[in-house]
Amino acid sequence: MNLNAHSDSEIDVFQITSKLKKGFGRLNTLLFYCIQFFLNQRKVVLVLLIIGFGLGLFLDKNNKLYTTEITVIPNFGSVDYLYAKINLIQSKINAGDIVFLQNEIGLSQPEDLIKIEIKPIADVYKFIEDKERNFELIKLMAEVGEVKKVLEDNITSKNYTYHTIAVVTNGTTSEKKLITPLLNYLNQSEYFTAIQKVGLANLKQDITQNDTIIQQINGVLNGFTANVKSALKNDKLMYYNENTQLNDIIKTKQELLYIQGLNRLKLINFQKTIREVTFTLNSDTSKSVNGVMKFVLPVLLVLLFVFIHLFIRFYQKQLAKSKVIAS
Repeated sequence: MNLNAHSDSEIDVFQITSKLKKGFGRLNTLLFYCIQFFLNQRKVVLVLLIIGFGLGLFLDKNNKLYTTEITVIPNFGSVDYLYAKINLIQSKINAGDIVFLQNEIGLSQPEDLIKIEIKPIADVYKFIEDKERNFELIKLMAEVGEVKKVLEDNITSKNYTYHTIAVVTNGTTSEKKLITPLLNYLNQSEYFTAIQKVGLANLKQDITQNDTIIQQINGVLNGFTANVKSALKNDKLMYYNENTQLNDIIKTKQELLYIQGLNRLKLINFQKTIREVTFTLNSDTSKSVNGVMKFVLPVLLVLLFVFIHLFIRFYQKQLAKSKVIAS
């Protein structure tokens, strides 16, 4: 039994070795034919490489991709609305819906739009600033996972204050051609327009009421200061009970002043549902296929030439066989 098994294994090894030798022999033959083909067709191949390089160089110079980035603040809980709108625009770009991009958004050169996407600007300090609930939420989520994953989680990241809209265009653009119509389109929601008006009115009312309260507190403090000065002039000793709540009044004023500062900043941001903060126009994009066509086209032309040559040879052989069979 052992001798037979040993003999069978030797036969298997021999068969494998024989097949490998045949495979390498075929590979060598194929390699030889390829070298012979390119040597015989070297003039044609050289011409195709030159033509492809020149055409690719022309395309690279005239079809450069640029990225425009817009930093925005989505107010009044409009984050999901904003992301949905950006995804809708991208789907229209993928579908080649020039009519929608031109008529609905108002783009003057919609055919130049290549890609649009939105990402949050991760600012965990801003996220938890004066928001104890957010801080507790991050602590709770971090207990069941990595902090980095929690901060980059889709649910968490959408609650960041700032978001960046990146638009890739074929060629340069301008604020008038791209940014203005895009932001106008994003702010066309009737629902959020109504929310924005109410929210702005409420904010102005809060500012006015807080100013009134601060003035009243100032009146109380001024009265207290006047009483102290009068007592000092009359050389009278005054004793103050710790429960006069003077410290609480001063603390309340400090808190109101801080809130008023935040409210006045919100007053600027609340002018729009999707409030633009800043933008950068036409950053040269080195990603994708930008700048590589001068290398891609020559290879494609040579491969196309090889494919046509093989197809012609295949057709000629099949034609010859059909003639032999017919005769």
